[in-house]
Amino acid sequence: MNSKPIAIMGVFAIDLAFRVNRLPVWGETVLGSEFRLGPGGKGSNQSVAAARLGAQVHFISKVGSDNFGDIARRTYKEEGVDTQFLFSSDSDTTGAAAIIIDEIKGENAIVITPGAANALTTDEIDLARTQIAGSAVFMTQLELPLPIVVHGLNTAHGLGVPTILNPAPACALDDTTLALCDYLTPNESEAEALTGRRVASLEDAESAAGQLLARGVRNVILTLGARGALVKTSSMTVHIEAFNAGPVIDTTGAGDAFNAGLAVALSEGMSLEDAARFGCVVAGISVTRHGTAPSMPRRAELEQYKQASYKK
Repeated sequence: MNSKPIAIMGVFAIDLAFRVNRLPVWGETVLGSEFRLGPGGKGSNQSVAAARLGAQVHFISKVGSDNFGDIARRTYKEEGVDTQFLFSSDSDTTGAAAIIIDEIKGENAIVITPGAANALTTDEIDLARTQIAGSAVFMTQLELPLPIVVHGLNTAHGLGVPTILNPAPACALDDTTLALCDYLTPNESEAEALTGRRVASLEDAESAAGQLLARGVRNVILTLGARGALVKTSSMTVHIEAFNAGPVIDTTGAGDAFNAGLAVALSEGMSLEDAARFGCVVAGISVTRHGTAPSMPRRAELEQYKQASYKK
């Protein structure tokens, strides 16, 4: 097992999750069946998940000097995530996300405000160069301002550290940015935003992934929800089935679980195909539970599924 850590740059946001039987329309109020508050934000969720899977994690972000920021630091202390580069802002509030969950299907709609994380600077990222250089992989997302994301990718790329970009929430990216991505992990809607191609089938997914490879990405892992994931490189195309760990309760954070699993597996030297299978197992377990960070499984839980889910 590789002892190198993982560097993750992203957002911490407090998740305010509401379970409802349908979304309200503008001007309407609907009654919810449940409310939960907990730690969230894609980078934060991925950090917690990777730590629970046994990785040493350096998390690069910024929170406010407020109660939500205190929750962030307490969470990382409990989960064993390094916070040397979790900066504080006295003038910005910690990020927050409103999550609406379909109480029957477990599907979700999310609005996030990154808050203090939007004030993360390139100079602060540069303070973590030594830790990034010593990491097995560097992973980030698109909840931070794009120039900050690009600076992080550029830094890792220049240091020879493999990069993972989880392009969420969806937005257009130029070829220069895509060329900084060793691994790109869009879902269907994100792939459509990047390529202009609707992803409704495996053939669509393969076509979109091929277009992204042609634009400079070295490996594309397109996540397909209940259909699993499609892995495409210059030399292979593999469809990996989703892992069924039980009834789906909440899909919020499934993508973060997958990305964390992928990063940890790659850091341990697994092949890309096996790493994607590992990510599917992590995601498959997470959707059987409520919440984002709280739903992330621990490494010991995966061992019981090992034989059924992936083979070396």
